[in-house]
Parts: sequence; C-alpha cells; structure tokens
Amino acid sequence: MGWKPNRTEKRPIYKQIADYIEQAISTGIFTTESMLPSERALAEDLQVNRSTVVAAYEELQSLGIVERKKGSGTRVSTDIWGLEHRRIPNWSRYLEGGSFLPNLPLVQRIRQETQGNDLINLASGELSPSLFPNEQFRRILSEQPFTGYLGYDDPQGNEELRETISTHVEEFRNIKTTPSSILITSGAQQALHLIIQCLLKPGDAVAIEDPSYCFSLPIFHTAGIKIYRLPVDSHGVNPDDLIHLHKKHRIRMVFLNPDYQNPTGTVLSMERRKQILNLSAEFGIPIIEDDPYSLTSFDGVVNPSLKSMDDNGNVLYISSLSKIIASGLRIGWVIGPSKVIQRLGDAKQQVDFGHSVFPQWVANQFLGSEYFHPHIHFLREQLKQRRDHIVLSLKQLLDDKISFSIPNGGIHLWCKLHRPVDEQKLLEESIRKGIAFVPGSVLGSEKGCQRFTFGRAETRLIHDGINRFSEALTNVEKMKNYQEQ
Repeated sequence: MGWKPNRTEKRPIYKQIADYIEQAISTGIFTTESMLPSERALAEDLQVNRSTVVAAYEELQSLGIVERKKGSGTRVSTDIWGLEHRRIPNWSRYLEGGSFLPNLPLVQRIRQETQGNDLINLASGELSPSLFPNEQFRRILSEQPFTGYLGYDDPQGNEELRETISTHVEEFRNIKTTPSSILITSGAQQALHLIIQCLLKPGDAVAIEDPSYCFSLPIFHTAGIKIYRLPVDSHGVNPDDLIHLHKKHRIRMVFLNPDYQNPTGTVLSMERRKQILNLSAEFGIPIIEDDPYSLTSFDGVVNPSLKSMDDNGNVLYISSLSKIIASGLRIGWVIGPSKVIQRLGDAKQQVDFGHSVFPQWVANQFLGSEYFHPHIHFLREQLKQRRDHIVLSLKQLLDDKISFSIPNGGIHLWCKLHRPVDEQKLLEESIRKGIAFVPGSVLGSEKGCQRFTFGRAETRLIHDGINRFSEALTNVEKMKNYQEQ
C-alpha cells in the first residue's frame, strides 16, 4: 500500500485510515467480499499502532462498510450496497470535511441548554422579551397597515429604511452619511461575515480585542485569517500594542467595539480613539467599528463614535437594532465608502437575494416614530436597574471570591475569580443548578473569567441566578480540595 497517513494533519490517524479504505472500496481497489489486510499487517505497513487500525476498522464496521469476524479477519461487506443497491453516505466524513467550521463546543453547549430549558439565562447576549417594544409594534401594525411590495428589494436594503438610518445615525451618533453608503444586513453578525469574506483573504492578519466576542466566531478561522490580540484595560485597547502588532505582522484590519465592549463593558478613551484613528491613517489600516451598545449609556451621554471622528474614510461602521429594540427583527447595517458597500451588497445578494422586506418596513416605522425616544429612555432605566441588581448580588454572595468593574452601559458584566477553577466543571455544575453564563475562554480570555449578561434575565431572577452560581462554585471548589487531599 503506497498511501500513508498524514501525521501533521489535525484529523485523527484512525479516521484518515478509515477514509482511505472507504475510498479504495468505492473505486474498486477492494471489491465486495474481498479480505482487507490483517490488523497487524496493516499497522506494520502504515507504521502505526495496531490499536489505531482496530479503531479504523471499527469505524468502517459501524458504517456497514466492512464485516468483522473473530478469527476470520475483516472483509468488505457483502451487503455494502444494500438490498436495493443503495448506500448511506458517510455523513461523518462530510461533516468533518466541510470548509465552514462549527461553533466552539462550549458555545454549542450553552446554546443547547438555553434553548427552551428552564434556566436563569445570564449567557445569551440579547435583551429579555420584557424589554422589547411589543406594544408599540402592535400599535404600528394596527395604525399603519403594511401595503408595500413583497418582492425582491434593492440589494443594499430598502431605500426608505436607509434614508431613516442615515437620519438616525446623524442624530444619535453624529455620523453624516447617505443611503448609498449604507447596507442593510441580517444583524451585525452578517455584516462581520460579509466584511471578512469580501475584504480579506487567507493568510491576512487582523487585530481583535482581548477578550472579545469576535474570538468566539469561527468565521475568522474558516476564512484562513490570522488573529492577533489587543489586550483591553480599563481604557480600552492600547494604541502602542497596535503599533507593535503591525510592525511584526502587517495588520490588515482592526476590529473594535469601543463602547461598553463585549465582554468587559469598558469604553475606549477619547485620547486612544484619536490615536487609533491617526494610526489607521498612517498605516492605511481599515477599522471595523462594531457599535451595538452606545445608545444604552445609562447616563444618556453617547460618546463620539470612531466613524463620526473619521476624516479619511478608514472606518467601516456596524450597528444594529438587536441590542436596543429586538434581536428577532434581524436588522443591522454597515456604513462605509460606497464602492465597499456595493461590494458587500453584491455578496449579500448572492447569499439571500437581499434582506426580507417586512422586517425592514417594521424597523423603518419604529425608528421614524414618536415611540423611539421613550423606548430608549425606558431601556436605559431598565438595564441600569438590572446592572445594579447583579452588582449587589455579586457583592453580597461572592464579594470575597470575585472581582469586577461596573459598566456604565451595555448588557454585560465581566468577572474574574480570585482562585482559578476548572471552567468546564463550573459551567456544568452551574447548568445543573439552573444557571447559564459564558466562560471567559470562549471570548479568548485567560482562565478564571466569566461573562454575566444582565440584559437577558428578568430583574427578579438575577439574584437567584447569582446565588445558584455561588452554590455551583462552592461545590466545584469542594471537589477540587477533596481531590488535592
């Protein structure tokens, strides 16, 4: 056998062997009922352990491709094509071979547990249903019935909505733009995906905050992008770190969440904003400004966005209605140079033929209505109240075990345990207790950190949620102490 497994490949060797044999059977190298090499002979030929060949043959047996009989060896199945000469595809092989990477296992675990389960959810990065303007939506739908066209719309999004957004961002973020420089997306996440897929290529180096929501997105690795981290302190990222990274790795793009950063809740200082914009102009590095939270400022003061301070057209600005109105509307947008927006719009049309018409209509009606200002005021009050509840609960129940900074906006609170514990065990014990949170490693952080989202759980449940987390932490610490004795 001339083929050999690739030992530098991440895929287990036994799976490589199983896939090779399956392919050899499909191409007729091994015919139906023919005997396969013995485990010992194949192990010697491939220079692997016999147990590796055993695992490969067991994998093929589980798929019905081979038959194994003790004392007789392994042969190609007599019924490999089935009674009707049909075979079931090896879906495991297809799943492993897909180019689009799955979510991190911890992310999948959290999502699985928070969907439909009776957990206190301090993990999901969204607002609770009680913070949605449901009554205002009902009034809009009853007072202004939809009479629009339900066919395909402009690839960049409904022009009337883009006009409304251009007015909205000028009023609330001091960003001056035109509808031709706006692309409507399915939330901010689709905007990030389009930017990565259209403006970067495999091998490009980008800088993200550390910790950062972006770290949890497999899209960077799927696209072959190299990620380098910019540590976040109490004033945001340090421009000196960006200089160092660019000199060493030739950074092609910087992804920043300047206001109430996810997960730390920090705000990029005004001095650093200016420095980063100057570096962007000096090095010609685009900045992707992700701004989902600036309007949630608890004191009502909205910081100048990087885009509003950008005199050179270096900033692509992303925002959405997900964190201030309703995540299910799936309305986000990108603002940037017209030629960039056209490129992103062309890609979006290839994916979904443009955004759904009805949610755009609802979003346009609400953003341009008398309901928007009172809703933002209500949202700020409610989120501040929830923040105060979670801060008080942490101080009462975990003051000697945990440290954190208090955010002045957004929906996240970032904590660090004084003593490290196994975060996987802590998460599982917390889920068993009925509370979900996000471990710091999901967001690229050092171990011992957690993100609690106070925008998702109802106020009355927050104290109980932190109490359950405290009990889970105590149990994990006891188990650790017992094992160390």
